[in-house]
Amino acid sequence: MPLRLFALLSLLGLLAACATKPPVAPQLPAEPPPTAVEDTAAPLPAYLRELSGSLLGVPHGAEAELALLVLDQRGLPDGLLGNIQMRGDGAPLPFRLPFNPQAFAPGARIELRGRVHLSGRLILRLLPLPIRHAQSQSLGELRLVPAP
Repeated sequence: MPLRLFALLSLLGLLAACATKPPVAPQLPAEPPPTAVEDTAAPLPAYLRELSGSLLGVPHGAEAELALLVLDQRGLPDGLLGNIQMRGDGAPLPFRLPFNPQAFAPGARIELRGRVHLSGRLILRLLPLPIRHAQSQSLGELRLVPAP
């Protein structure tokens, strides 16, 4: 009889232990996206190339986006090779846009396009910049123009 009682108590203890909730690990706060490219950025993998430079005239708190696009015969976007989003701080905004050079089809039209939003409103844009070679390039300082 004592063995049965011991087995029953052990089974009830096991069921009670399984019924309790496991301790919850504290959630770490999400890191905000980087606002600018740092000189200590990780090296680029061997199979990728990048466009780099800086955007001039991005106001403090504005959201800038750059996209490397494949265009069709009519000049409309047909594919996306890479894009980045950054937040302006009023100073020149450095960028590094990685892309896969194997995605460059022979004879395809490739352009870098950009836009800047402030409070949900389009305020600036980058005039389309043709990219002719699938190599890493430094584009220097790019000026934004007011959006229509």
